[in-house]
This record gives sequence, structure tokens and C-alpha cells, in this order.
Amino acid sequence: MGACCCKEEEIDFDAEVELSHFHLLRSVGKGAFGKVRVVQHKHSKVLYALKYINKAKCIKMRAVENIIQERRLLEEIEYPLVCNLRYAFQDDENMFMVLDLMLGGDLRFHLERQGNMKEEVVKFYVAEVSLGLAYLHSKKIVHRDLKPDNVLLDEKGHAHLTDFNIAVHYNERKPLTSIAGSMAYMAPEVLIKKGYFDSVDWWSLGVVMYELLFSKRPFRGKTNSTLTNAILNEPLHFPDNARDLVSEECIDCLKQFCERDISKRLGCGPNGLENIKRHPWFKDIEWNKLDTKQAKPPFIPDSKRANFDATHELEELLLEDNPLKAKKRANQDLSELSKEMRIMEEKFLVYDFTKMRRRCYYNNPSTANSHRARRKSESRSNGNFAAIDRNLPSLLNQNYNSTDINLSQLPARPLLVHMRSESDLTAVEYNEKIKGEVGEIKGEIKGEIKDDMKGDIKGDWLNEKPISPLNRDNVGRTSPISSDSDRFSSPINITSSLSPPPRIQTPVQKMYNNSITSSSLPSSPSLSPDLSPSPRLNSHSITPSQLPPPNLPLPPTPNIHSSAFDNNYKNVTLNNFT
Repeated sequence: MGACCCKEEEIDFDAEVELSHFHLLRSVGKGAFGKVRVVQHKHSKVLYALKYINKAKCIKMRAVENIIQERRLLEEIEYPLVCNLRYAFQDDENMFMVLDLMLGGDLRFHLERQGNMKEEVVKFYVAEVSLGLAYLHSKKIVHRDLKPDNVLLDEKGHAHLTDFNIAVHYNERKPLTSIAGSMAYMAPEVLIKKGYFDSVDWWSLGVVMYELLFSKRPFRGKTNSTLTNAILNEPLHFPDNARDLVSEECIDCLKQFCERDISKRLGCGPNGLENIKRHPWFKDIEWNKLDTKQAKPPFIPDSKRANFDATHELEELLLEDNPLKAKKRANQDLSELSKEMRIMEEKFLVYDFTKMRRRCYYNNPSTANSHRARRKSESRSNGNFAAIDRNLPSLLNQNYNSTDINLSQLPARPLLVHMRSESDLTAVEYNEKIKGEVGEIKGEIKGEIKDDMKGDIKGDWLNEKPISPLNRDNVGRTSPISSDSDRFSSPINITSSLSPPPRIQTPVQKMYNNSITSSSLPSSPSLSPDLSPSPRLNSHSITPSQLPPPNLPLPPTPNIHSSAFDNNYKNVTLNNFT
């Protein structure tokens, strides 16, 4: 009998996005319960970074709220200097977020590879990160975990903010109080637990700037208590050769970022970004070209080398018992699922940037209060009464979950207004008749909004004290922590060091390090840094001849922010990599 050729099932790209819409390429990163790998959309041929989180591990780490919050926040933002969300979906085992692909590696990787960076290079990164932070703060979002690991470079060398796992919305009326972030980069106002706003991100930027320039952090301690004391009390010291390495303007900028007095800290306040732009250190920065990426970066990552830890692919091949692959979803009854699984099914919604508009899930309580006050004054002004549409409560319920409550943007509805005039006795009689109904309806609206704000707006999903996942960072790094003691049964150990800590040493890395000579480090391992899938993924009908050869530079990330994709991306096929 002849062999039967298996043909790949035809994909409906007009249907809801799912994992089968992507070619799975190489693995490039790993966290506590999530992994990152390069993927290519089968229809558009665009390369992305796929971040996937195992549901069971997410529940075990008590990080369900964080993942839901991160996914919602990413749907709200879109900026050229941020790793933007493009797709979101889930299957029975994992939650997926498809993000812009950054092939240049993170700043931690380059810091470890080449040591301290030149002043001009650091200045460029600080300027671009400043624009990204200012954009987030304009959306009332504070990142809270800025560090070299969370700044990614694209293939041209532009810096992008990433990892919004503990980012959170804030409002001016209620400061944030939870201790969240990486301790070595925490601002003093976080540690003293008296409340903080977006000022903490500018302190973290100063610490990152110091570390990039001098290969060590400004405040150090061998224990948590000594590190805390250093951040709160010790003066900012510079290396003996600091003035041989950087200019006086650079040192002054560092001092202003690492200023404990928030009113004097560079970047803080309503004119914070303008103050940064006016600082003498940034006098040669072309700010108007940064957010459009027209400025030329002073450092371009080596496209012939893997700008990430290549042992992640080895670990995926050798140690992963359940390799990632597209699976059909089972017809599950939500009532039979656990509470956490049901929450993920209901809250982690599908997103497709080609078909859906971005929206905000956050509601500022102060905004809601002002709307209610305005509605009250409008309904009883100058002796006028309004016959309020009884559908208003349901309309509010439909809208407040996705955007700030704004009555002017609600769907048009009949609004009967009757003036108290002597020539219109019928209107007067009608108003007297409905006078009681108006108060009744207003009471219903007020009650529903109050209940809804308790249940959702101020609920677990949008509160300002999200859980910080345990030990998300590599061994030897400071880990995100949270002050919510009731969420964890044991204290979290946060380590600190006097110099940038080494990356994680997995069993695969140890095997690899023992099998190569020291002269070959720190170049890429013998595993070529191509985007070849693991052998277990051959069921997707992807042959090695269709995939990129070793060390071949990948095409640049598409300019998704323009009105149309670059024509080069429309013509890219897997055969182009051969």
C-alpha cells in the first residue's frame, strides 16, 4: 500500500485567533510559570513574541489576578516605545499573549555581555525609556518594575518597555501602598509604606541609568535590611573614576533622578518630562524623532548572534515533557471548573488588533463621582425635571466595564424635559406626576453604580494591590514582592548583591557550560541561533528546509503603528529564510 500524505488542515483566519494561526519557532525566554518563544503568523508572515502562561502553574503561584490585570492593561496601551499587545487568546492549558518581537535582547543581557556602557548609549536609552514612562503615566499607569531586564531593544537598537505584570492604574485621590517590584530598584516612598504614585518609576530609571554606566547599583546591601537602609538613608556615591567615564551633566542628572525628595526628583510633577528634556545632559537629543524611531541609535545589536540566552531552546528540547502545540478546545461546563479556572475563562478575553479597537477596563473612582454629581445637578436645575430613561442603569452596566463612565458618550436615548412655565399647565401636571418617579429612578441608578463599584471597579481585578508573582526573576536577582501577607504562607527571600547577578543556571546550562571551553564564552552556544522549531513540532508540517539557516538575521519588526504594513513583510514567506 502506498504511503498517505498528511495535509495540514485549512485554517480560517477570519475566525477567532488561536494558536494554530502561528508557526511555532524557537524558545527565547522563561519565567516562573510562563515562557516566551518566537512565532510567525501564517497569514501575514509577521514575526511576533508569544508569551504563554500555564494555567495550573499560574493558580499555584497565586498570580491569576496579575495575569488578568496585565492582559487588560496591555489592551489599553499602544506606543512605539512599548512592547504592544497584538493578540490574546487561551486554550485549556495556557493563556497566550502575542507581543511585538524585539530581537535586540534586553539591557541586562548586553550589560553582562559587554560590561558598562558608553555615556552616549545610556543617554539614548534613558531618553527613550523616559518617553515610554511618560506615556504610561499619561494613562495613569505606574510600571513599578523598571530594571535592565525589562527594557528590550529591537533589531535597530531602540529601547522598549516590557513586562507589565505588576503595573497598575492609580488615581490622585488614593495613593498606592503595596510593596511591589524588585527591591534594588524600589524608591524610598515604596519602602516607607506611606503611599506613592508614578514618582517611583523615575527613581527606578535613575538606578537603571547608574547600573548601565558603572556596572553596579548605587545602593547595595547583603541583606534586605541593609539594602533598605541604604535606599532610605545612604548618600549617592559614585566610583572613584566616575568623572573619567561620564560628564558632570550626567552625574547631575543621576543625582536628580535618585533624589529622595519627590518634589525635587527629575521627571516628577506635571512638567516632569519637559524638565527632563530641558536638562543639559539631553541637549543633543532630538526628542521629536525618538517616538517615531527616526533617531539613529548609537548601538545596533549584532544580528549575527543570538541576543538572548540560547540555552532556553536546549531546555525546551531536553526537559519539556509537554511541548507547546495547537490543540482543539474541549467543550467544558464552566460550573464544573474551579473558581480560578472559571475566572481565567471569563476574564482573559480574546483580542485581535486587526479586528478590535483598544479599550480601557479601569474606572477612576473620582471620575465616576464627578459624573454622578453632574447628573444630579443636570436633572434638577432651575426648577426643571427630566423624565430619565429607565434603560440608563443597563446602559451604564454595558459601558463602565470597558471605559470610564461618560454620559456624553452613552447611546442616544429619549430625554423628555418639561419646563415649569405658566403657559404649559399640562407640562406642570406631568412633572408633578413623575416627580416621585425621578427620585426613584435616581436612587436605583445610584444604588446600582455603588454596588457595581464595590463588585468590579474596586474589586479584586482592578484593585491597587495586585499579587506579585513569587521568584519570577532568576536566581540571584531581587524578586518582586508584595506586602499582602495573607496571600502567602511564608516570607519571600529577596537577595541582593554588590554587582549585577548572574543569570539562572538550569541543568541544561550546567551541562552546556561543562561541555564547552572557556575560550568560546560568551559567544552563542553551538546550537545555532536560528528560529528552527523543535523536532517535536514537525507535526505542523514545517520542514527544516522551510526555516531560517543558522545565524541569518531576521527581518526587522514591522512598523505596525503605521497605516499599512511594510511591503517587505507582506512578501515574506518561510521560503525566504532558506
